[in-house]
Amino acid sequence: MSLQDPSFSADLIAWQKVYGRHSLPWQQTRDPYRVWLSEIMLQQTQVAAVIPYYQRFLERCPDVFALAEASHEEVMALWSGLGYYTRARNLHKCAKQVVEHYAGRFPSDPQLLQQLPGIGRSTAAAIAAFSYGVRAAILDGNVKRVFARVFGVEGYPGSKPIEDQLWLRAEALLPVSGIEAYTQGLMDLGASLCSRSKPNCRSCPFSQRCVAFHQDRTDELPHRKPATKAKQKYACMFLLRDGNQVLLEQRPALGIWGGLWSLPEVSGMQENPEPARAQFPQQQQRALEFAKQFGEVDKIAILAEMQHVFTHFRLEFRVLQVSMQCVSPTIQEARYQWFDLDTIDQVGLPAPIKTLLLQERDSLL
Repeated sequence: MSLQDPSFSADLIAWQKVYGRHSLPWQQTRDPYRVWLSEIMLQQTQVAAVIPYYQRFLERCPDVFALAEASHEEVMALWSGLGYYTRARNLHKCAKQVVEHYAGRFPSDPQLLQQLPGIGRSTAAAIAAFSYGVRAAILDGNVKRVFARVFGVEGYPGSKPIEDQLWLRAEALLPVSGIEAYTQGLMDLGASLCSRSKPNCRSCPFSQRCVAFHQDRTDELPHRKPATKAKQKYACMFLLRDGNQVLLEQRPALGIWGGLWSLPEVSGMQENPEPARAQFPQQQQRALEFAKQFGEVDKIAILAEMQHVFTHFRLEFRVLQVSMQCVSPTIQEARYQWFDLDTIDQVGLPAPIKTLLLQERDSLL
């Protein structure tokens, strides 16, 4: 059975030109740097959340050369709060490679784009299509949902066999011309009418042919990932304060919150709840032992009990506030550093830690 269907692309392009999005900041240019920046930021992130970060990045790094020259700390601070921090690290690596290997010009070949850090097959196709008009297929989560519903694709789209089938369909449906409007149309349709819940099928240009709509299966298609029990992890963190100064620890480059500044932890994030749920006197003693290497401890108190949900697990953590005095002027380990709360919003921090520290700062006003 042929997967080709010229009427699909024609109908989608016609719909996009009338009803699609045309005023997003990155749609006003064919500059590959700006297109690439937006595509990386839009991975697993809503448009409304991306726009202010996109604009902030361009103010500080208007081109790939500026981004390549920026420090790791600057890049992580600009990204702080957007989540999935591997994207930020790869963004920086990619900029450096584009400058070094391509003299600052992103290649137009999707195969070459895929070899750069953080750029997968679908993202490479989107960059090539929007920047150079290259006829290449995308297949992100929104597109998988559109294809699964319109064509009645059975099976979980994230599984290798089903994803391979969807890629074949994506390639077969490419239009001869109008790749930019077609690619944007797929994104727009999945983000608006063909949403995950409560899709607006009556306004969809494919309602007459959509298998899911006619079989009343929009809640079923695409098939969901087989359920697995989400892991639970625990941590106990210390917030050392000396007046307006707070002590932060830079996390390892790899792993959760890699490269960001965060609160020091007891034994890290563990599936064993004991360190986080231990009795306060035990945690108080651990905090005292840790803090005395930086100065004298005035008092220790429980500041907050918090939770944060990651993609694959939920983190439950307690924060102990340690009030310091007579702080040592030198710190032996470079991974620890004192920061001023007045400028804490300029530091690369995990979202929940940033929220907590901003609250601490505001409480002083």
